[in-house]
Amino acid sequence: MSTAADPVGESGAAMSRPGPGHSTPSDRDGAPSGATGAVVRASGTDLSPDDDGRGESSNQRLDRNWQEMLQELRVMQTGIQILTGFLLTLPFQSRFTELDDVQVLVYLCLVCLSALITALVLSSVNLHRVLFGLRVKATLVRHTAVIIRTTIALVGLVLAGTAWLIFDLVVGRAAGLVVAGSILLVVLLLWVVYPLALRRRAVAGRSAS
Repeated sequence: MSTAADPVGESGAAMSRPGPGHSTPSDRDGAPSGATGAVVRASGTDLSPDDDGRGESSNQRLDRNWQEMLQELRVMQTGIQILTGFLLTLPFQSRFTELDDVQVLVYLCLVCLSALITALVLSSVNLHRVLFGLRVKATLVRHTAVIIRTTIALVGLVLAGTAWLIFDLVVGRAAGLVVAGSILLVVLLLWVVYPLALRRRAVAGRSAS
């Protein structure tokens, strides 16, 4: 004798099974389970020990740091290109022959510093090309950070030196020295003292929390 199928049991089981286009709560929450979690652990994407809530692995954090450093280098490159272009056009000006020995010496030093800054900015790209594929992104990020700090210091010198040259030629030597010293002081406050103060406050706030 044939028995009737239980419509409630079969339909309930069918409704409890997710269809191809549906996701389970664990999938929606993004929590890996079973084989997925094993794949994540095996692929080396464990979260960084100093994760700040972004849910990044160590490699992802290094990639993000590298991209941010490239943006910083692009900003500096634009500024130094403007300064270098200005300096390179000075010898073609009619008043360039009026420069005394001190002004010519300062001008040549500024040109050399500008060329050095350009070489430093491009060296980070060369480092990336040489180290590409060796899985040493941490080394690349660390050395690029040193290059950026050195470049910032040299840019400050070029800014002050260029201002000194212009004011010394147009107004006088005393005015040039005052302006150059003032620019160095402002650069020191904005680029060294202020960032360090913010960093110290942020570290203190993190320690307190």
